[in-house]
Amino acid sequence: MEQLTGRKEFDEHLQALEQNLMKLGSMAEDAVTKAIWALAKRDDAMARQIMDNDDALDDLRETINEQALKIIARFQPVALDLRIVSSIMHMATDLERIGDLGVNVAKQCIRMSGQPLIKPLIDLPRMSEQIREMIDAALKAFMNKDVDAAKAVCGMDDEIDDLDSQIFRELLMLMMQNPRNIEQAMLLILVSRNMERAGDHVTNLCEQIVYMATGQTINACDYRRPIEREKDK
Repeated sequence: MEQLTGRKEFDEHLQALEQNLMKLGSMAEDAVTKAIWALAKRDDAMARQIMDNDDALDDLRETINEQALKIIARFQPVALDLRIVSSIMHMATDLERIGDLGVNVAKQCIRMSGQPLIKPLIDLPRMSEQIREMIDAALKAFMNKDVDAAKAVCGMDDEIDDLDSQIFRELLMLMMQNPRNIEQAMLLILVSRNMERAGDHVTNLCEQIVYMATGQTINACDYRRPIEREKDK
């Protein structure tokens, strides 16, 4: 009976931990998508709100880490249970960093305040939407312990990289056409690179999900489009 009670308490603490991870995921997702929205709509108030929310992201990550450590100390989980708690700690770090990247985008939005955009923002919103879908899919895979779904999310990052390359090429052309475009173009390139890094952090989540469910370590690159390399001459 005592063992059953202990298991019930562990499950309750784990559920609370998982709920906080889901909340952190939602906050990180909002930071990225709303930052791009603020940039596209030239909404400085929204950008500042995202920057102000950065401390909340950091605080929730710390709360998750403290919860996880207390669970380990109190219940001494093993095998799958230990991997779940450990993976949540790693995933919380990646989600917090995704939120930080959204804050970085918001800062670039403020730096471009009052400036007309040198080009319509089409691909950056596509990147943010793809990242939103990736985070949603990764968190669903986590809750379901779905290894195949986690691996599939890794492949979604190829589109993020393609968009980042396309944006870079377009902005490079604009800089070559008119030197006055250089300053803003460089800022937009930084925005794109922040989004690209956000996609990489989502693939880190997926690596942790596979480890959690199977105990096996994988490399997300193995589930993405092969990189073509020049043959040695």
